Amino acid sequence: MTLTIASRFRGPVGSGNGGYVSGLVAAYVGDDVVTVTLRRPPPLDVALDVRNDDDAVRLVQEGETVAEAVPGDGGALSAVPQVSVAEAADASKTYAGLHKHPFPECFVCGPSRDPGDGMSLFPGRLGDGRTACVWVPAADLADEAGRVAAQFVWAALDCPGGWSAPIEGRPMVLGRMTTGIDVLPMVGERCVVMGRLLGSEGRKTWTATTAYGADGRVLGRAHATWIVVKP
Repeated sequence: MTLTIASRFRGPVGSGNGGYVSGLVAAYVGDDVVTVTLRRPPPLDVALDVRNDDDAVRLVQEGETVAEAVPGDGGALSAVPQVSVAEAADASKTYAGLHKHPFPECFVCGPSRDPGDGMSLFPGRLGDGRTACVWVPAADLADEAGRVAAQFVWAALDCPGGWSAPIEGRPMVLGRMTTGIDVLPMVGERCVVMGRLLGSEGRKTWTATTAYGADGRVLGRAHATWIVVKP
């Protein structure tokens, strides 16, 4: 069994968006909450082996583990309090990535992507450690019933956390992500995605994210560990 990450779903140039890739691998675990650890940058447009071992599902390239997924602990996933759609839209106007972005072609939050190609999540900081943005899922992210695929919810729960830290001046990449998805949104639904900075030490930063549906229901929650990219 193999999996290929298309170049459309890149984060940094030449590698897959961490949240999207994590969501793809998590699907093979099948639990409600899954922890995915990225061991190396996920390569694009090459077939990667999916290995279901006793203790983990692993994504492997030429014998090297790219990512591994195991059942996660949902009790550790705290929700980030939401703001209104209007407040989230206003926050996006101050998105630091519009002016300085370490990965401007990122599928989730890259300002260099054409409309309809990327997800256009632009998380602006609220001044209290949180970020907020609006996400309106496009039709090509969903099944025939109009329900968005889970890997795109994982992707939405990725970058808004990273931008709660000064990523524009200190580039970071996703190292580990624990995610629980409660409900999949529908195409065209005006969702709000919140991020929050939990702490930093050395090259590591910890964040939380929560996605909310148009009616305020929780779509999913995540905690993530980010690793500062070495110069």
